[in-house]
Amino acid sequence: MPADMPDARPADDAAPGPARTDRTVTITPLLVADLLVEGERMPVHAHLVEHPEGRVLVDTGLTQSHPLAADLDPRPYPLSGHDLDLTTIDAVVNTHLHFDHCGGNILFPGTPIHVQRTEVEDALTEDGYTVREWVQAPGLTYVPVDGELELLPGLRLVPTPGHTRGSQVVVVDDGEQRTVIGGDVAVWFGELEEAATEGLRTVHALDPDLVWLAHEHEPWRARRG
Repeated sequence: MPADMPDARPADDAAPGPARTDRTVTITPLLVADLLVEGERMPVHAHLVEHPEGRVLVDTGLTQSHPLAADLDPRPYPLSGHDLDLTTIDAVVNTHLHFDHCGGNILFPGTPIHVQRTEVEDALTEDGYTVREWVQAPGLTYVPVDGELELLPGLRLVPTPGHTRGSQVVVVDDGEQRTVIGGDVAVWFGELEEAATEGLRTVHALDPDLVWLAHEHEPWRARRG
């Protein structure tokens, strides 16, 4: 990973999108927690992106419960249980800063954490938005993002307001297909297909082959042909 990772290049607004590359990129879902929602357990996933130029973790789950989340009875599954050496993570991306997506940030002191600037502002100023002390854990290094950003070749961050004002997704073009790692841009596939928010319409405009969501075990797959 280049030493200047926090200064990743803004995407060219005039370009239709990054050119596809011949780089091999692997995306692995990691079950990091589950929540009690309407009487059923809902999974929470982070996603590990292994890129030739670095390892990026999209969202971090949570490491413990908190009174603000007690009604959801969260059950964390430690990242360390995934045979994952946390010291090998070069960058973290938070799709947004709700507690079940940023509670594991505390495990990455000094690692650049890329999040939309608007999301940081809302998390730190709006009461009940998240578990604020998890966002503000000592030693964390946030890299505020303003709009679209190319983080690595073929890997970019795209704002998708809807679930929160500052939500973003990760778009991966690996030369074979386009994949979106969506966090909570939609909670379930039906919501994704309805495209009722600006963020979901942005995802559809990207014309992805696959979309990974935080609360689904498998990816959504485009119907081609």
